[in-house]
Amino acid sequence: MAKAPAAKTASKKIPNTPTASKEDLLRFYREMVLIRRFEERAGQLYGMGLIGGFCHLYIGQEAVAVGVQESVRQGHDKIITGYRDHGHMLCAGMDPKEVMAELTGRIGGSSKGKGGSMHMFDTATGFYGGHGIVGAQVALGTGLAFAGRYRGDDSVAFIYFGDGAANQGQVYESFNMAQLWKLPAIYIIENNQYAMGTSIERSSS
Repeated sequence: MAKAPAAKTASKKIPNTPTASKEDLLRFYREMVLIRRFEERAGQLYGMGLIGGFCHLYIGQEAVAVGVQESVRQGHDKIITGYRDHGHMLCAGMDPKEVMAELTGRIGGSSKGKGGSMHMFDTATGFYGGHGIVGAQVALGTGLAFAGRYRGDDSVAFIYFGDGAANQGQVYESFNMAQLWKLPAIYIIENNQYAMGTSIERSSS
């Protein structure tokens, strides 16, 4: 009986692989822990009735925003996402105290307490909001990319959406427009396996 070939021990080098120093890795870890602890506290406050409306937490997805943010030029590029947005705000450089104040409807919040969990924004950091309508941020983000191209400001739009939003027609219309016009847009799908409460196996082929 012939022996199976031995597994290769040396990993093949992948072209254009970014490198990270020990300091970078520690910084990434600190940012992920900040998001996790922030969200844990937000969940507690929501349970106590101190956060009005809805409060969708980013627990379990911290590495996505932290990793992508390394490619974002803060204050120059634009970031837009859906309603699971607190982690993106923190990665974009928004003050955690202002974000928490916004969640609890206080005047010291980044949107003066009027945006709440799903609709705050901060143009100074290039964060153009979380959005409560599923998939709507994809079309809006494509518009941000179009604005950057039109103005010639060399900005890139980073557009996040989830697996549930991937089934929306406007998402594919946005893809088509971005490709036709060669827009500076990067689309990031955050597939957490569930569109709110529906498993991806039940809603997507």
